[in-house]
Amino acid sequence: MADPENTKLGRMLLDEISPAVMVLRTPLVEESCRKNDLSLIEMLVPFSSFRNIDVPVRTASDQPYRLREFRLRLFYNSDIRQRSTEAAMERLKQVITYAEDKEISELCSYQEEIEPVVMTSAQELVPSWFQNFNKELIDAAAFSEHEAFDHPVACLVAVSSKDKDPIAKLVDLFNTNQLPYLLNDGAMDPKILKYYLLVHDNQEGMLEKATGILAEMRRTFGANDCHLLCINSSINGREEHKQNPWASHKSSASNVKQFGCFLNKDDIEELRNTMHDFSSKHVIPLMELKIRVLNQQVSATRKGFRNQIKNLWWRKGKDDVSENPSVPVYTFNSTESQIRVLGDYAFMLRDYELALSNYRLISTDYKLDKAWKHNAGVQEIMGLAYFMLDQSRKDAEFCMENAFTTYVKIGSSCGRNATRCGIWWAEMLKARDQYKDAAGVYFRISGEEPLRSAVMFEQAAYCFLMSTPAMLRKYGFHLVLSGDLYNKSDQIKHAIRTYKGALSVFKGTAWSHIRDHVHFHIGKWYAILGMFDEGIKHVLEVLACGHQAKLTQELFLREFFQIIQETGKTYEVLRLQLPVINFSSIKVVFEDHRTYASPAAADVEESLWQALEEDMTPSVAGLKSNWLELQSKILPKKYKESNVCIAGEAIKVEVSFRNPLQIPISVSNVSLICKHSAECDESESATNGSLDEDKNDKELRTVSITGETSTDASLFDLSEVNISMRGGETVLVQLTVTPKVEGTFKLVGVRWKLSGSVIGICNFQSDIIRKKVAKGKRKPKKSVKDNLEFLVIKSLPRLEGTIHSLPRTVYAGDLRCLTMELSNPSKTHVKNLKMKISHPRFLDIAAQEVMNLEFPTFLKKQAISSRSCTTLDPSKTAKTAFMFPENIASSWQTPIKWPLWFRAADPGSISLYITIYYETEDVSSIIKYRTLRMHYNVEVLPSLEVSFRISPSPSRLHEFLVCMDATNRTSSENFQVHQLSCVGDQWELALLQPIGSDLSLGRLLAGQSLSCFFRLKNCKTRGSTEDNISSLAKGIANVRLVDSDSSGLYDTSVSPFDLFHHHERLHQERHGQGNGGTVDFILIAESEDDTNSGPPRTTEILSHYTCHCRVGSSSPVWWSMDVPRSVRHDFSSGFCEINLSMTVYNSLEDAVSVRINTLDSLTQSSLVTSTAGVSGNEVGWHDITYLTDAKVTSDAIGARVGKALSPESVSPFIWSGPCSTRFNLEPLSSAEVPLQISVFCQGTFDLSNYLLQWNLLPGDRVDDGNESTVRSGSCHGHPYHITVLQKE
Repeated sequence: MADPENTKLGRMLLDEISPAVMVLRTPLVEESCRKNDLSLIEMLVPFSSFRNIDVPVRTASDQPYRLREFRLRLFYNSDIRQRSTEAAMERLKQVITYAEDKEISELCSYQEEIEPVVMTSAQELVPSWFQNFNKELIDAAAFSEHEAFDHPVACLVAVSSKDKDPIAKLVDLFNTNQLPYLLNDGAMDPKILKYYLLVHDNQEGMLEKATGILAEMRRTFGANDCHLLCINSSINGREEHKQNPWASHKSSASNVKQFGCFLNKDDIEELRNTMHDFSSKHVIPLMELKIRVLNQQVSATRKGFRNQIKNLWWRKGKDDVSENPSVPVYTFNSTESQIRVLGDYAFMLRDYELALSNYRLISTDYKLDKAWKHNAGVQEIMGLAYFMLDQSRKDAEFCMENAFTTYVKIGSSCGRNATRCGIWWAEMLKARDQYKDAAGVYFRISGEEPLRSAVMFEQAAYCFLMSTPAMLRKYGFHLVLSGDLYNKSDQIKHAIRTYKGALSVFKGTAWSHIRDHVHFHIGKWYAILGMFDEGIKHVLEVLACGHQAKLTQELFLREFFQIIQETGKTYEVLRLQLPVINFSSIKVVFEDHRTYASPAAADVEESLWQALEEDMTPSVAGLKSNWLELQSKILPKKYKESNVCIAGEAIKVEVSFRNPLQIPISVSNVSLICKHSAECDESESATNGSLDEDKNDKELRTVSITGETSTDASLFDLSEVNISMRGGETVLVQLTVTPKVEGTFKLVGVRWKLSGSVIGICNFQSDIIRKKVAKGKRKPKKSVKDNLEFLVIKSLPRLEGTIHSLPRTVYAGDLRCLTMELSNPSKTHVKNLKMKISHPRFLDIAAQEVMNLEFPTFLKKQAISSRSCTTLDPSKTAKTAFMFPENIASSWQTPIKWPLWFRAADPGSISLYITIYYETEDVSSIIKYRTLRMHYNVEVLPSLEVSFRISPSPSRLHEFLVCMDATNRTSSENFQVHQLSCVGDQWELALLQPIGSDLSLGRLLAGQSLSCFFRLKNCKTRGSTEDNISSLAKGIANVRLVDSDSSGLYDTSVSPFDLFHHHERLHQERHGQGNGGTVDFILIAESEDDTNSGPPRTTEILSHYTCHCRVGSSSPVWWSMDVPRSVRHDFSSGFCEINLSMTVYNSLEDAVSVRINTLDSLTQSSLVTSTAGVSGNEVGWHDITYLTDAKVTSDAIGARVGKALSPESVSPFIWSGPCSTRFNLEPLSSAEVPLQISVFCQGTFDLSNYLLQWNLLPGDRVDDGNESTVRSGSCHGHPYHITVLQKE
């Protein structure tokens, strides 16, 4: 700790525990002093404090020491008494009121962050008026009978040279009736030093008269005790002092320049010398003498072991002392009072060791006498003596704790003493950096009076802040408690100051409720002071208090509107938080060369449109030489990076408003804030009360009586929206602005009116705007100014397009003919129209001829045979843009209508994107071409689930068996399976069994399944051509599944069936299909109309495609066995010989060598070996490769393991022909091989014990180096059973 005398408490003790001087004066003396706007004491006070008096002092010891600092406290005789409660409270209010009357600008500013507050020193942070307030609390406990440091040590008696009979006046002034009651009732010693002062006013009389009076006074009262003081020597009374000595001692608001206006430099010097002589030659010597005298008396009567025993014995027989305030407990001449005077005099002369020894001595007496108030007073001064000696912190704190506790126990009569003790105790702890403990002391002395408690709580708050580490929560909490008490004491400005200090703690924390409380009350109090701007600013912080209770929200909102109403004006408030704007969801949509048919199209990512339009729009090189290069040359440099929009076309801004409250609110007149300049220069004409985001809050808030602003309708049109929001509701508002004339245009923000009372304003920022305006090339991120600035060019033609009757929800496979209509509202023609579609599997372009045909009737064979229709090449329309005919140009007179094919290919949600490119005929425009972007969402529901299984015919080489399974996956829709068509290498398709008269065969109810079997034959053999294929093969490729009449079949070879078949083949394409070719199936169904009421709806057809179904096997060699099923033979005549025939077919384009090995009996090992060699190359029932959208199950037979015959058994039959037959097969040719078996007994026998091996013969196609080609294979025989019976 630093030198105790240099601490704040040390300075306080120097001022408060110093010799008191009673001042008596005549009215004329006061009148002369009042010319300087000062009283006599006020005139002498600046010269009663000596920072370097340098006077030698010798108290009880023989060793003198020098007194550096000294101060006299001057009091009028009427002030030497304790103040009444009312007077003390009035003085406190004066201190607070004087501190409250500071500049309001200081009240409006506060530190928003807590970190700078923590780093601020205590001297800068703690208000300076706390010292004056604490001084008034200490002075309120002055002049108590149990303490001697407030007793006057001398009396200064002043008369004027103008007084009649000054000598008599001097005698009368010290009359008993005019003396304080403490001098009259024996508590103070009336025999004190009297110093007589003759005050001469140089403005009123001659100095010779004053000199004569002084000589008479010296003869009467003594030469050393009389002094002449001449004042008011200034001639004109306009003396100005560069350093006015009275400025720091006057607390009034008077003009400082008036203080001492009649006192010149000589007068000031004489005042200084007078008080110096009075202190050094009279007061200090008197106190030294009295200390020595009293010390001798105390030493003789109380010190030593004998005197202590005698005093203890004497006090045991003494009655308890009563603490009656009206009767002095101890008179001034009692031993106890003398010891207390000795200690206080020594303390005031800085001899703390002597003072402490006497305090210890008298403390025992007071305890024995049970004089608790006196004992508390001694304990208090002992603690201060320990502090000044910088000894034993524990003893000092113990004394202060003991004194404070005793004062509190005594009751209200010692309340002021307890407060003074607490203030000194807290300062003692603060001097030792024990701020946390000091805060506890302030809390204990707060009391019940609100004003004093408010100041104490605030001082405690600063102690918590200056603790190590800083206790921020307690700091903020105690500031709030203090502010609330200030408010109860009608000290509104101090309440605002403390609450604003607490805001720095609560800002950015989760303590939302207390933060709302602080903001709300600050705003309310500012409104009471008439500072409505500041009040509105703080109440705005609590409007979006969704975490508060509903009643609290209503209170906040009602108070806010009440403040607005009191102003009598309509306010425009920047960043109004009601409703809350979701900045991350704000979107700006405008059209330059890109136009949108719907808001949904504008929401699509720009990269998707760019990928779709890549082949349609001009290349980058051409682009730079066209309108972009022209734009950079025409536009001024300031607007080179500005966006381009078209006059007459709306700019749309989507803003999301959210009501954070539980109560409904009304929002009206929601509109954009914009700027428009008709010329591309530096001058801008703002309209609609347009506001720049760079302006400060005062500029952004335009206050008007009506709240209306002017709008120049000739420059742009604004939309206005009114909304009513329920509690917690979020509303997406779309605002539009349409520039009318060319020039520059800027989006500034959005404005709205809340409940018809206050206008809210929000400025767009660069980090809150998410724009849907990406350019064709990626550009670096732009600033706010560039992003929201537009170059408005002259009007251009803009196509409007729609697709009629496009369903939002359909079943999978649904096939429709739609109409797209394009119109041009402008009178300027467009040319070079192109169109591209993102998903040709779902939507594709039809020939224009189908516009006038009835769908789906014209797709049937009879309708097609009677007309000719243009067929579009599906391979070209899917990859390149569709070029509209050159003779078609869209104008405002005739819209374009074009047919489109729609098919719901897969279940799920599908987004269709269509873009239309066109060029303008205005060559002078910056923009040479535009695109129309269309977007539709379609939900496709599951309908029919179709799967196919294909197996080779066991009796015919080129025929296959097809099993079709169809399941209705809907919950309520019924379908009629109409026809099945196959597309491939000239396939014949026919029902396995003809359909009878039952027409409900193909009817599928919701949830039902259907299985149909077909015979599939491949008509393409070696040497066959398209011309010689039988007409039957072509005629039955489409099979009707309802009845045998084929007149109602759909022609699947024309558009749209062939168009979507092409897309499905590309989509379902798979590699590694194996040998034997593939076949595609098209299942056509119709949706049934179950409703009996209303007009009949158009027939809805569904087409399901299953492509790349494999009809061959992994082996290129096929064979079949021509064997009778049963044979009868008389085994009594011998064994039975049966002739067989095997037909082998080569499905490859290369010649193969085939070898057939017959096996009479197989061992277990040989059977396993042969089986392993067969895997992957055997022919017969086998797996069919299928796609993900067509379920095709496997009916393949795996590796078959026959029973091994034991060596002892005899085979029931043997191959009696050649055991091995070898031959060559040409490509796509067959051969017949004769076989024979010999049967020895009757039974049923499996003729599968043979192997077929094949190898590719050398040739050009074989030697092409393709490593994936299979060159050889080995297949186990097909299972074929023959039954041999005994002939009767």
